[in-house]
Amino acid sequence: MSVIRDRAFVPGLLFIGTVVSIISSLGAPLIPTIANDLHTSLGSAQWSLTATMLVGAVATPVVGRLGDGPWRREVLLFCLGCVAAGGALAAVAGSLPVLVAGRAMQGMGLALMPLTMAAARDALSRDRAPGVIAALSVIAAVGVGLGYPLTGLIANALDVSAAFWFGAIMSSVAFLLALLMVPSTRHAKTQGRIDLVGAALVAVGLVTLLIALEKGADWGWGSSSTVGCLVVAVVAFAVWRWHELRTHDPLVDLRLLRHRAVLTANVSGLLIGLSMYLGISLMTQVVQLPEAMGETVFVSGLVLLPFSATSFLASRLVPTVQERMGTRITIPIGCVAIGVATLFFAVGGATELWTAFVTMAIFGVGVGFTFSAMPGLIVRAVHADETSSAMSLYQVSRYVGFSIGSGLAVTLLRAFSGGGASATPDLDAYRATFLVATALAVFAASVAWWLAGPPAEGRPRVSRALRRREAEEGEVASAGLEMLESPLPR
Repeated sequence: MSVIRDRAFVPGLLFIGTVVSIISSLGAPLIPTIANDLHTSLGSAQWSLTATMLVGAVATPVVGRLGDGPWRREVLLFCLGCVAAGGALAAVAGSLPVLVAGRAMQGMGLALMPLTMAAARDALSRDRAPGVIAALSVIAAVGVGLGYPLTGLIANALDVSAAFWFGAIMSSVAFLLALLMVPSTRHAKTQGRIDLVGAALVAVGLVTLLIALEKGADWGWGSSSTVGCLVVAVVAFAVWRWHELRTHDPLVDLRLLRHRAVLTANVSGLLIGLSMYLGISLMTQVVQLPEAMGETVFVSGLVLLPFSATSFLASRLVPTVQERMGTRITIPIGCVAIGVATLFFAVGGATELWTAFVTMAIFGVGVGFTFSAMPGLIVRAVHADETSSAMSLYQVSRYVGFSIGSGLAVTLLRAFSGGGASATPDLDAYRATFLVATALAVFAASVAWWLAGPPAEGRPRVSRALRRREAEEGEVASAGLEMLESPLPR
C-alpha cells in the first residue's frame, strides 16, 4: 500500500464498520412513524426491520465465501453499493413494498463485518491486526446503539426519508473509501464453490415461516394459506438439512453440531436472538406509544444507548467470570439477565421513561455476556480448520433468531390484542409480549445449562493461571467475532 493508503486504511475500515452498523439499526425506532406515514399496520411496517435481518441471515455465508478469495474488494464494493442504493430506494419509497425492498438491500451490509476484519488481518502486521479486529468488533456493537438515536434525531427534526437519505449518503462515502483504501486480493486462491441451493432453501424457509407468522392472524391459523406456508417452510428446512449434510461445500457445516459446545452456542444464540429482537424492536414502540410514554422517535432511540454501553462493559467481564465460576455458567447468567430485564419492564415498568433506560441497561448486560461467551465456547471445542465454518453456522443462527424474533413480535402483539389486522396493540399487549420474551430467555438459560453438560469426570484440576488463559482466549474470540483463525464464514 502507498503511504497515504497505509495511514488511511485503518480509519477507513473503522468508518465502514461504523456505517454498516448504523445502517443495520435504522428500522426499529422508525416503525410507528412508517406505519403512520404509509397508512399501514404496525405489523406490516415491522417488515422494514425483518427484511433487513432476513437478508443478513442468508447473505452472510454467501458473501463470506465470495469474499474469501480473489474477489474480496469487489464483493465489499458490491455490498456497499447495494446498501447505498437500498437507502436511496427507501428514502423515495411511496409504498410499503418499495420501502421493504430498499431495506432488504440494506441487509447486505450485515454481511460486511467479516470482510472488513479479513482485510485488516491480511493487510496489517500480526502485532497490529488483532487490535484493529477487536476495534471493528466493538464498532459492530456500539454502532447499533449510535444508530438508533442518530437516525431518530434526523427523522424527528426532518422526516423518515431524511433518515434513509442519511444512510444512503454515508454508505456512498464508505463505498468511496473502500474503493480507494481496500487492497485487491486477486492473488488469493478461490475457496470452493458457492452453495446457492442452500442459500435459496434457507431463504424460502424463512420467508414462508415469517409470512405465516405475520398473516396467520388475518388468514386464520387453520386456513389453507397459513398451513400451506408452514408446510413449505418445514419442507424447505428439511430439504436444506438433507442438502447441507451431503454437499461438498455446504452453506454452513451442520456436522459441526456434533460438538456439544457448538450445539449449545447455536441453540442458545437462536433463542437469545428471538428474545433480543422481541425486546429491542418493541421497546422503541412502547416508548412512542401515547398511552405509555408518548415520547418522540429521537427519545426512543436514546433508550438504546445504555444497551450498547452495558453490553460492551459486560463483555469485558466475561473472562473474569469464566475464571472464577467456569465457562458453563456464563451463557445462563446472560440469559437470566435478559429475562430479568424483560420481566421488570412487563411487571413494574412500561409507563415511566426511566424504566425503559434501566431495562435496556440490564438487557445489555445479558447480551454482552451471552454473545461474548459463545465464540470462545465454540473455538475451544473445534479444530482450527473448522473454526470458520463453526463461526459461520453460529452467525447464521443468530440472524435467523433476529429475523424470526422480529416477525414473532407482530404475531404476539396481534394475539394479545384480540387478533386481526385491525386490532391496535395496547399497553397490555406489549407487556404480555415482554413476558413471552422473559419465558424465552429463561428457556434459553435452561437449554444452555443442560446442553453444556457437567464437567467430565476425572478431569484434572485446572490451575488458576490456566483458567485465566482459557478465559482470555474466549475474550480474543469474542473480539474477533466471526473472524478468528480463518476470517470469513463458509
